[in-house]
Amino acid sequence: MELTNGTTVQEFVLLGLDSRPHKRFFLLIIFTIIYISTLTENTIIIMLVNVDTQLAQLPMYHFLANFFLLEICYVTTTMPRMLFDLASPQGIISFKACFIQFYIFFSLGVNENFFLSTMALDRYLAICHPLRYPTIMSPKNCSKLLAGCWMTGFLAYATPIILISRLSFCGSNVCDNFLCDQGLLTLACPPLGNGPFILFSLNILLIVGNLIFITISYGIIIVTLIKSSNQSSRKKGFSTISFHLMVVALLYGSVIAMYVTPSGKTQSRSAKIIIVFYTAITPFLNPMIYCLRNDQVKEALGRVLRRTELWLRKKMTI
Repeated sequence: MELTNGTTVQEFVLLGLDSRPHKRFFLLIIFTIIYISTLTENTIIIMLVNVDTQLAQLPMYHFLANFFLLEICYVTTTMPRMLFDLASPQGIISFKACFIQFYIFFSLGVNENFFLSTMALDRYLAICHPLRYPTIMSPKNCSKLLAGCWMTGFLAYATPIILISRLSFCGSNVCDNFLCDQGLLTLACPPLGNGPFILFSLNILLIVGNLIFITISYGIIIVTLIKSSNQSSRKKGFSTISFHLMVVALLYGSVIAMYVTPSGKTQSRSAKIIIVFYTAITPFLNPMIYCLRNDQVKEALGRVLRRTELWLRKKMTI
């Protein structure tokens, strides 16, 4: 990555969330608690789906378990580095490490979009085509959908990230952020080539495309539920999709504000708040939104706790 004076960029400096020591310490404590809580919540739900036989038979919970695994990967891509920089004021990251984080961060973000679309499809089939649902959402088809979701993001962003990593970076190597994302483009010197355009186009195509699919799916679901004469199934259906729609609104509201607008249009402080929201706060809230008010999850948790209690009692009597 040649500079105009012949030197080479080997590292970037991330300014982090705040430069004031007392604020950094406070943020370090808060985000450490959020990170540990996020890992704990998501891990519990994944284990619950795999341990409880009744949840394991339902495709929706297989999608949720993979979604929560994705959330664990997502926060681990950004938050450990953010916590390290809050504890250490240097904020230095190597060129290769920065672009590896850049690639994984965007790839997992795309995977999250496709998982939300897959869960919207699952709810559409379950509510609008209940008789065909077991056949369409067979274990084999579910596995194919899950594999497709995981692969899509990592394949989609490989080309633009490679092109961007080959740009020349001139002037300052200081990035006013706590992670490596498309803000790095402001440090690149012309010509920028096709990498930034491909990245921006993919952001629009994948984010807006998935949002349109999700909106249409839930729109059809809502119309179907309104027309339903069964009040019990209507109430259950609205209860289920309301949690899904809440997660969709949280994610897409912040992501569109950040990545569908052209680079450089978002102020630095506002950009940091938005990024913190969807990289730290949203993964922390998602398990609670999806599962804590879900009767099936509560019942499964009760069954697992009772089995654990019985197992402990047997161990203590031996």
